Amino acid sequence: MADKNIQLFVPTFRVEECLNEIRECLEKGWTGLGFKTVQFEEAWKNYTGLPFAHYLNSATVGLDMAIDILKETKGWADGDEIITTPMTFISTNHAILYNNMKAVFADVDEYLCLDPKSVKERITDKTKAVIFVGLGGNTGRLKEIENICKENNLALILDAAHMAGTRYQDGTLPGKNADVIVYSFQAVKNCPTGDSGMICFKEEKCDEIARKKSWLGINKDTFARTAGTGAYKWKYDVEYLGHKNHGNSIMASIGLVSLKYLDRDNSYRRTLAQWYDEGFKNFDSIKPIKMAQDCISSRHLYQVIVNNRDELLLALNECGIYPGVHYRDNTEYRMYSYAKGTCPNSLKASESILSLPIHMHLTFEDVQYICDMVKKYAKPSCINGGG
Repeated sequence: MADKNIQLFVPTFRVEECLNEIRECLEKGWTGLGFKTVQFEEAWKNYTGLPFAHYLNSATVGLDMAIDILKETKGWADGDEIITTPMTFISTNHAILYNNMKAVFADVDEYLCLDPKSVKERITDKTKAVIFVGLGGNTGRLKEIENICKENNLALILDAAHMAGTRYQDGTLPGKNADVIVYSFQAVKNCPTGDSGMICFKEEKCDEIARKKSWLGINKDTFARTAGTGAYKWKYDVEYLGHKNHGNSIMASIGLVSLKYLDRDNSYRRTLAQWYDEGFKNFDSIKPIKMAQDCISSRHLYQVIVNNRDELLLALNECGIYPGVHYRDNTEYRMYSYAKGTCPNSLKASESILSLPIHMHLTFEDVQYICDMVKKYAKPSCINGGG
């Protein structure tokens, strides 16, 4: 075993700044919903330019709530269909099943994002929405998907778990016209906390419902009641059978600090990606997944297609390098096996994709070492096609 220990992800926390934010919570005696969560929501709206943002305890519950609330407000029925990608973490597609709807899988393109042509082919009279996943911080052909949704009167849900900080070249936010965007601030994401997320609806009424449903259906949260006046501020009604999905002020404190450094950190991630690109230039047995031409990516992932993925992964482990796989084609899981064989590009990528270490602790020398070891053990045969 080499003396190296290069992990796929290592989060970066500005410890003293985080502790100062958390200390304020402890001194005020307010660690739950409110105070810092409100500050983080406002900071996120200012950063993204989005009109609404509600802080949650994970992106997973955000995806569930996104479909639940759109289903309620748009009158969708059980058994209606949502077109989605098989190349994602299962949270994306579980959210569809949570809400008694059917996940219809479209194939991916060379960016490992939804292929617009495949999406069009899946549209039926039961289709109600499309979920686009910005894998690794890529925008792929999101603009084309937006047009398809507009032309067919479909809702657009943007799973932006990897997209904190991703922009288009003109500075605009991807998915700003989506019905809802869900971000992740899980520990190894680009804007890390311990674990949390943000749900950003386009419409105010949906944001209002989200705030109630994330606090057990109660129509007035504890922070609002504390800030109220009068003898009846303790009174509230319960409008929904909700869950306890809201975020807390400890996690929001960390998020406020991480957000300050998000653009700077993403810039360094893009530099790491450039070093990788240079390291693999003209090496036919390794095919990096490219970002879309107009995408300034968060670069949450750096992925390559190789011919001997599992063998290579084990060899890299022996060298003290610990890559990952994002993701296994979801139609290979038994609960989604009804769609097995319908997305050949996704399946091919799933069997050959490798995510290389990318985080703020990596140096140029680390990247060069990783490149050297990947080139040493990658099977020397030309790989055709990325998706």
